[in-house]
Amino acid sequence: MAEASLTISSKNYSSWSLRGWLLCKMAGIDFTERLAPLDDPATRAELLLLSPSFLVPCLEHGAVKVWDTLAIAEYLHETMPQAGLLPADIAARSHCRAVCGEMHSGFANLRSALPMNLKVRHDGFKVWAGAQADIERVTTIWRECLQKYNGPYLFGATPTMADAMYAPVCTRFATYDVTLDPASAAYRDLILRWTPMVEWTDAAKSEPEEVEELDVEF
Repeated sequence: MAEASLTISSKNYSSWSLRGWLLCKMAGIDFTERLAPLDDPATRAELLLLSPSFLVPCLEHGAVKVWDTLAIAEYLHETMPQAGLLPADIAARSHCRAVCGEMHSGFANLRSALPMNLKVRHDGFKVWAGAQADIERVTTIWRECLQKYNGPYLFGATPTMADAMYAPVCTRFATYDVTLDPASAAYRDLILRWTPMVEWTDAAKSEPEEVEELDVEF
């Protein structure tokens, strides 16, 4: 029997579920998935960015129940430090937490203008100015981290919680054909080829459920 369970919503649309799932995979925790139905009001509020407080993903591990993605990341780091979710060096660890926090609390224009949808591609998509500013900030973070820690992941040779936090952005950049500088494009492609990302994406593409509001033709 698995030692934990992770409640998620749609694999096709839910960026926060993806982050929590990746963190659990990276930590090596044995967990089962529980799927929150798309007709649940709280689930739809999360997917459509209509709620300030989301209850998915939610990790249950023994007597512990934690539902905020960043809190899940910190819990897994505390209980399984050998997984390397945060860098060993204190300065790099602080930097990693800072860029994770920035993703956790910011980039509202990017989220609303480029909703996560792994089943579609919008070639030649025109990004509006507000979202473009978010894109430029994300790629600045990526370039600075890749240069400082020598890649190929944001904080060095192996993935950390920062890569899990920014992984859904990589899917958005692919879905909406966002033009990137060479370093950012290489990082995007690396994450999209990452084994757990491939596993998640394959499952997402086989999901029968659809959310009409997120499947509009741009």
